Amino acid sequence: MAKLPIIVAPDSRLKQTSAPVGRVDKAVRKLMDDMLETMYGAVGVGLAAPQVGKLKRVIVLDVAREGEEKRPLRLADPEIVAASDEDATFEEGCLSLPQYYAEVVRPRSVTVRYRDYGDTVREITAEGLFGTVLQHEIDHLDGILFVDHISALKRNMILRKLLKAKKARALEEAEA
Repeated sequence: MAKLPIIVAPDSRLKQTSAPVGRVDKAVRKLMDDMLETMYGAVGVGLAAPQVGKLKRVIVLDVAREGEEKRPLRLADPEIVAASDEDATFEEGCLSLPQYYAEVVRPRSVTVRYRDYGDTVREITAEGLFGTVLQHEIDHLDGILFVDHISALKRNMILRKLLKAKKARALEEAEA
C-alpha cells in the first residue's frame, strides 16, 4: 500500500465526472487499499478517487470513532438508488478543502448499490454520519464538492482563501 497525494481545491480535476470501473480487479483493489491508507493518514472519514487524481468511481470510508475498531468500507461504482424525503443537516469538511467546514443539508438516509472489494454487487442503507459521508463521497465522483451545496457567497470565500494559500505554497516551494 502507498499513501497518495490529496488534491486541494481549487483544482479542475475535482470538478470532473469519474468513469465507472465496471468490475473490481487487482488494480481497483490496490487503488482502494492505497486510498484507505491515504485517508487514515490524513485523519479523514472518507475519500474519493478524484481526490487522489484518479477519475474512477471508487470511494472508501470508515466512520468508526476514535478508540473503536476500524470498519473500512470500499465501494466501486456506487450509486444512490433511493433517498429519504426527510432531510438532515451535518457540518461537513473535506480533505480537499482543508480546515473549512459548513452545514450541508442532504437526505436523512440513502440506499446505495455498489461493487465491493470482491466484485459482488451489494446494497446498503445508511443514515446519520454514515449516510452523509456516503453522499459526500459519491458527490465527488460527479465533480460536486460539499461547498457546491452552500451559498455562493460562502463557497466563493472559501475557494478564494484556498487559492491564495495554494499560490503562497507554490511561491514558497519555488523559493526553496
